[in-house]
Amino acid sequence: MSPVLAGVLQFLALAVALGLAYRPLGDYMARVYSSDKHLRVEKWIYKAIGANPSTEMRWPAYLRGVLAFSAVSVLFLYLMQRLQGSLPGSLGFVSIPADQAFNTAASFVANTNWQSYSGEQAMGHVVQTGGLAVQNFVSAAVGIAVAVALVRGFARSRTGELGNFWSDLVRGTVRILLPISVIGAVVLVACGAIQNFSGIHEVGQFMGGSQQWNGGAVASQEAIKELGTNGGGYFNANSAHPFENPNAFTNLFEIFLILVIPFALTRTFGKMVGSVKQGYAILATMVTIWVGFTALMMWTEFHHGGPAFDIAGGAMEGKENRFGVGGSSIFAVATTLTSTGAVDAFHSSFTGFGGGITMLGMQLGEIAPGGTGSGLYGMLIMAIIAVFIAGLMVGRTPEYLGKKIGTREIKFAACYILITPALVLLFTGAAMAMPSTLTSMTNSGAHGFSEVLYAYSSGANNNGSAFAGLNANTPWFNTSIGLAMLLGRFVPMVFVLALAGSLAEQKPIPATAGTLRTEKPLFTGLLVGTVMIVAGLTYFPALALGPLAEGLAS
Repeated sequence: MSPVLAGVLQFLALAVALGLAYRPLGDYMARVYSSDKHLRVEKWIYKAIGANPSTEMRWPAYLRGVLAFSAVSVLFLYLMQRLQGSLPGSLGFVSIPADQAFNTAASFVANTNWQSYSGEQAMGHVVQTGGLAVQNFVSAAVGIAVAVALVRGFARSRTGELGNFWSDLVRGTVRILLPISVIGAVVLVACGAIQNFSGIHEVGQFMGGSQQWNGGAVASQEAIKELGTNGGGYFNANSAHPFENPNAFTNLFEIFLILVIPFALTRTFGKMVGSVKQGYAILATMVTIWVGFTALMMWTEFHHGGPAFDIAGGAMEGKENRFGVGGSSIFAVATTLTSTGAVDAFHSSFTGFGGGITMLGMQLGEIAPGGTGSGLYGMLIMAIIAVFIAGLMVGRTPEYLGKKIGTREIKFAACYILITPALVLLFTGAAMAMPSTLTSMTNSGAHGFSEVLYAYSSGANNNGSAFAGLNANTPWFNTSIGLAMLLGRFVPMVFVLALAGSLAEQKPIPATAGTLRTEKPLFTGLLVGTVMIVAGLTYFPALALGPLAEGLAS
């Protein structure tokens, strides 16, 4: 079987699996967030934290819950790392330096999971399982909760109430993320991923030195790392490490975990607003971009540029033989079009255009299908921009799902789409102006610039993957990327929740003959164009200096 055919068959198998899970999972999540009943374990949690899950919140109260919980999480995880040397199960590792501890705490709480350290050489079992793995669950649940609040804004009328943050947080963790992660961990263990609390083992002598491996609760963390679109790996090689990702089947299974909730949330959206066709329109937009990016990535990486590519069957540098070009291309697109950040190959070793595709996937806002929750609310923001543009073209007041998109709503949407590009471009410009950045860059020229641009695109968009080659473990990069991650995660949430509150207060507008049919293919095409144009106009100059210049020169 040719490598190209193998890659296509893997993609088709993945699409079928996602299609089978789409309806049952989407319907189940809609029931979870629409139910007024609480499980016994959930009642225990509410009692422990002192929350009343039946109290409805307006958007400022909902936002305060998000920010307060996240702030406490950052502080808790920071202290765990700073005290690691005194904790049991530390495997002899010392406490994490202050700037790196801040960066890591910000990273995992912001659902970014950017790592400026090698996991197997820095973090012990307690920090990994009691700190990082816990944030993998709750940061993902926070993202889904904010998305659900926005959906309620569309579904409700003449009220500013968006639900209860604490209830949404607990339900998302207990009823959705935990059970699926348990199943995912069992599958990974059955296929060869490790799951233990063993110490450090010397496995052999190599070139006059010894090689040491340490164990850990890898399978369980791997499952939620992918399912929650987190991405932080137990090992520095991340999902290219055989302890995390043993074979081609687990590679495809992990991609499935990355994509299944973000895609299924469009079904949840359709059910909660009372029109599954609206969910299908958002799904079609996401799928169109995802398929297009995957096809383009496969083409660039399978493109034969000489005898070495002919022999290898594609651009194999930096890729695992276990997965091949096809599996690595599908994984790279899935992880950068979502906020996952896991990698099974070095993105720096992709072709110039291939590296640019991974960067553009993040710069689109990771909305095809995006992160758990963040992908849905990001795409709904773009839908509001699209109906606003359509309204300008035909001279009508824009409407979406029976809600008028007025001055207030479009300001919130505009602020949302501007904040992340501003963070990426300003931090990248500041870094490139500093002489010390040159010592952190492995490469010069266009590729070196791509290393820095990728780092801030990954941080501000809460992706977490690295281009490789950049030494980001410096006070400047740890601090600046940490700030980019926090601002890129929580400032957009302010505008999302404010928009949700504004929509919920409106009374529904009846559809007329002139109302734009947002469930039709025409709107899907308009939405795809809006997404590509907004991102393209924003990032094209920076991309031209990095991956485009490198790709055209090769």
